[in-house]
Amino acid sequence: MTDAVRSTTLAAPPLTPNQRAWRRLRRHRPALISALLLGAVLLLALLVPWLSPYATGQASDLQFSAPDRAHWFGTDVHGRDVFTRVFAGARISLLVGAVGAGVSLVIGVVWGMVAGYVGGRLDGLLMRIVDVLYSLPSIVFVIVLITTLEGHVKRWVGGWAPEWVPAARLMFLFAGLGAVSWLTMARIVRGQVLSLRTRPFVMASQSLGASHRRILLRHILPNVTGVVIVYLTLTVPAIILYESFLSYLGLGIQPPDASLGTLIAEGAAQINPLRVFWWLIVCPGSVLALTLLALNFLGDGLRDALDPREG
Repeated sequence: MTDAVRSTTLAAPPLTPNQRAWRRLRRHRPALISALLLGAVLLLALLVPWLSPYATGQASDLQFSAPDRAHWFGTDVHGRDVFTRVFAGARISLLVGAVGAGVSLVIGVVWGMVAGYVGGRLDGLLMRIVDVLYSLPSIVFVIVLITTLEGHVKRWVGGWAPEWVPAARLMFLFAGLGAVSWLTMARIVRGQVLSLRTRPFVMASQSLGASHRRILLRHILPNVTGVVIVYLTLTVPAIILYESFLSYLGLGIQPPDASLGTLIAEGAAQINPLRVFWWLIVCPGSVLALTLLALNFLGDGLRDALDPREG
């Protein structure tokens, strides 16, 4: 190695934490493959109205047609193209997962940061509320919340704006799923804040007269972002699974809209002793399973990449 090359190598600036995290993530093959898979599912979900020659609710005479070149995922009981409906349903399922995780993120981060930073009696009160909510069956809570609020909306809004009822139902689904998914986020954030508030850089900011708001936003929040991002990627599949289960029970997305859960329910309804139309369950079920699996692998990869103890 020449002196010029040696001096250039020695003068190379050290990698930033974000660059080191990106380097670790690139070495995590399952996470990269999962990110590509999620990108493909998202693109298909967004572009399927323009890519598919069939409308989402377009019926035909080809009832229960098996998968072929014309219909990659076959057709359903009304002759509708299952490929188009699966990715239209994936769009709604991903939207529910993203918005529900966003609600969980906001509530959990604010709750956990306040509890961990203030401490004392307020911390005890807030965490006892979390413990009480943990003891409640979350899926039953969501079902009761959705059915109760939907009844009020139909009574208040249905008379003069019935077209708003499906949108209101979807919003309650978002809020209900987010309202039961923030508890673990709050506990994780609280634990991180409890360890950060005694660090020298936080105590130095306090001694310099920095406001509590500035300390939380400028010093503590950036240091918990990595953990929050990792848990957020694990919250999205949990909420999608909740939504699919509720839609399977008929309490989530309602026809003519479709989600992956409603499509699986429609496929299960066509099972009979004479013939099983397997593509009606296998196709939406496979897309749902691959999406959830990819989100979990991506979360594992982000956890390893954002861990400062990793090389």
